[in-house]
Amino acid sequence: MDLSVQEISSKVEKEFPLIAGILEEIGKVMVGQRNMIEKLLIGFLADGHILVEGVPGLAKTTVIKALAEVINTEFGRIQFTPDLLPADLIGTQIYNHQKGEFSVKKGPIFANIILADEINRSPAKVQSALLEAMQEKQVTIGEESFKLPDPFLVMATQNPVEQEGTYPLPEAQVDRFMLKVLVDYPSMKEEIEIMKRMSKAFSVKLKNVMSVEKIIEFRKIVDQIFVDEKLYTYVANIVFATRNPKAYGLDEFANLIEYGASPRASINLIKAAKAYAFLQGRGFVTPQDIKMVGGDVLRHRLIVSYEAEALEMSSDDILIKIFDRVDVP
Repeated sequence: MDLSVQEISSKVEKEFPLIAGILEEIGKVMVGQRNMIEKLLIGFLADGHILVEGVPGLAKTTVIKALAEVINTEFGRIQFTPDLLPADLIGTQIYNHQKGEFSVKKGPIFANIILADEINRSPAKVQSALLEAMQEKQVTIGEESFKLPDPFLVMATQNPVEQEGTYPLPEAQVDRFMLKVLVDYPSMKEEIEIMKRMSKAFSVKLKNVMSVEKIIEFRKIVDQIFVDEKLYTYVANIVFATRNPKAYGLDEFANLIEYGASPRASINLIKAAKAYAFLQGRGFVTPQDIKMVGGDVLRHRLIVSYEAEALEMSSDDILIKIFDRVDVP
């Protein structure tokens, strides 16, 4: 039975203090990076994976470890290297001489939160093993399939600067990430605070604010968040503008876009907007919610042409224009 907007809003308002508690606890070890923290929570609430791009030293590992501690979940960190094998990720079969049979040894992928550090440093066979885990929420070892824990979130990082010894992620895999988040340097004030904290012994024990079961309960509430029919049309127009810019008066971008966003982009944009509305304490989605998550949902799904690269135009530059030109309901 569908709930009214008032009933959904009441549910969200009731649970909102727990979200505020998560942000407060993570703030004890993190200075700034509010955007990255919010996007990780959106991934958890909307059941989507996150690709984070930023130079080393911006606390990407720290924030996801803090999130795992605050929500009391199992955390696994996998360092991706050129010699990594699929078995190092998902596990393998080991022969037991005494019993004369094979037993399964599960890999580090069997955790609620996985940090796939420098994901683009491993070859295609490792990427394909991770792809099954991300999409199907299961892995296959030998002839047997194993379900992964629920919830299951992959936060993958990649370094945008150093390209030597890296393997570009397949487009099919990039599309499986709900969000691609760009992490920037801290502000001057934040940098000074970081120095003050980290130039001396600094240790904080974070409290468990909530359980895994509560996150699953939150997901059910997020699913119920109200989206007006006009907003579904708005999202469809944004995605269609990436495929056929001329139809939206964006003739100048017709030769700059090689491939537009897939239907998975539309689905993820709605789901992420619902989760963002939940984080704001609302039971309904606004056009501003869609704009706030739109860049993160679409930037890795919009493939620019060689002409755009020659003009030094990124997918973000084009998306800004699309959001400016598409009529807001």
